Amino acid sequence: MAEAHPARDPGAGKLAILTLNAGSSSLKFGLYQVEPDGKIEQRLRGVFESLSDTPRFSVKDATGKLLVDKSLTAVSPPTETLLRELIVVLDPFLGSERLEAVGHRIVHGGSRFVKPTRLTDDILKELEALTPIAPLHQPASLRPVKAFLALRPDIPQIGCFDTAFHSTLKSPANRYAIPREYEQMGIRRYGFHGLSYEFIATRLAEISPGLAAKKTVAAHLGAGCSLCAMQNGKSIDTTMGFTALDGLMMATRSGAIDPGIILYLQQALGLSSGDVEQMLYYRSGLLGVSGISGDVRLLLASDNPHAAEALDLFTFRIAQDIAAMASTMEGLESLVFTAGVGEHATSIREEICRRLRWLGVKLDKNEASGELISSPDSSVEVRVIPTNEEMTIARQAHALVTAHRRHRFAKPIEDEGEAMR
Repeated sequence: MAEAHPARDPGAGKLAILTLNAGSSSLKFGLYQVEPDGKIEQRLRGVFESLSDTPRFSVKDATGKLLVDKSLTAVSPPTETLLRELIVVLDPFLGSERLEAVGHRIVHGGSRFVKPTRLTDDILKELEALTPIAPLHQPASLRPVKAFLALRPDIPQIGCFDTAFHSTLKSPANRYAIPREYEQMGIRRYGFHGLSYEFIATRLAEISPGLAAKKTVAAHLGAGCSLCAMQNGKSIDTTMGFTALDGLMMATRSGAIDPGIILYLQQALGLSSGDVEQMLYYRSGLLGVSGISGDVRLLLASDNPHAAEALDLFTFRIAQDIAAMASTMEGLESLVFTAGVGEHATSIREEICRRLRWLGVKLDKNEASGELISSPDSSVEVRVIPTNEEMTIARQAHALVTAHRRHRFAKPIEDEGEAMR
């Protein structure tokens, strides 16, 4: 039996939260300080990039000043090595502060995990079982958890789930037209990008409670793309479904596709399930249609007609699905653009809104410098709001450990997963 933690005074010293947001080829992180009044402020942010090749490590402070920028030698095990590098950088900044928890973005929580959860070995096994639903993301999400548990088993590891925000989806929005026995096995619409959408919902409420109550479509447009219909801080409908392949056309992912195409590729052309998976995740979307790149910036700069065709299909599909989200809510009062493309690609926003003029969408200056970009006579308020998934993770992790601190320190460590769930 593991030794129980000694009791600690919750008020002794300042607290800090580390957030880890792992992708298939990168690992983003942030260090957040918890003020005495509970306010959370970012102190550091950074990223490990090119993990499949020669990793590069960069760190900036809260003002954007570059503190670290270097290449790392690829060694095994890579994730644990990266985290050791990170700890070396963090220690001087922590000083007398105590690292309260490490919050992790976990892409899929399935039906069970709909709230932030203390990650234990048993829970990790349950989350690993969801890998077939999210093969591109789930393994990457779990690697840093395992590595940190090995390095610092004394620090709580908190899972924050991209699917959790959409747990409010109700029938018929969360169902597929398949036999009920498959639905009972958990095959339903889950939705993703939930940490981003929770941040947007929180930001809308900060701007105005009345704004948060409006029928809103948030458009998370980056390498992965999705929409969320939300009202009063809750998800009502979303474009991604059982997997993160569904819905909008993305950088390299197809989005929604006729399932008969999959059957044709396998039965008539002889593609294996692995071949189809590779095509749908890595060779489709903007890359597949353009034959050039999945990067919107490169396509906008290209004079190749295939680049223009890809972007035309991209904005067409987004506008089409925004209209579908409006149908679910029986109206549209607010439209929010976020994530890399949504925040920075003015021409993409302009074309999407042009296609939605029939809904009363009218732009004014279309600049990301101000949140409100719609004209005064627009029937729909259009905003650009930078998302911050790491801030959502930090808030969730801090809230969980704060709510259970006294109970946690009184119990043996092997009991903490149940106590903090």
